[in-house]
Amino acid sequence: MKRDIQNVPYGYEPPAAERKGTLVFYDSFEHITDRDLEQAARTATERKFTKLVLYPLHEETVRRMSKEPVAAFYKREDRLHEWKREQGRPFIIVESLEGKRKKYTPLDSALRHISEVYPSPYFLYLTPETANQFASYASFEEWIVKLRLILSAAPAYVHPRLEKFRHRWDIAGEEKRE
Repeated sequence: MKRDIQNVPYGYEPPAAERKGTLVFYDSFEHITDRDLEQAARTATERKFTKLVLYPLHEETVRRMSKEPVAAFYKREDRLHEWKREQGRPFIIVESLEGKRKKYTPLDSALRHISEVYPSPYFLYLTPETANQFASYASFEEWIVKLRLILSAAPAYVHPRLEKFRHRWDIAGEEKRE
């Protein structure tokens, strides 16, 4: 076995990584347009994330969350893969956990999977409706301290728990307030 020896000057510290973290777009992608996807990619680029993970939800998960009918999972996933190929950006990933499970996946399980597979820190990119649904879950307060939220637009109605943790989320495209 050959050793690869490298010489570095005393006190050398490797440059800090310019990009870090994972932006996860968690949605059914039923009503998400290419423009919305481009806005998410732009947000990931502007905020210098290592990865943009598109996390499409299985029909069963959507049915339990919102009771609205959606297209088959494979059709929505194929559309995301097609959009990803058109973009040609290597940092965009389409997560296929829900396709492998082929059943309802609780948000807690999805977030646990993401935290095991992708680099931290974690940011969830959500629509205002999905953010309010997330805030209504019992596990919201447990997860909001481990990740931050980026909303695609300003919500018309803000869930009380979401308002309580206002410092943990912001809106894409807006200047960060101090």
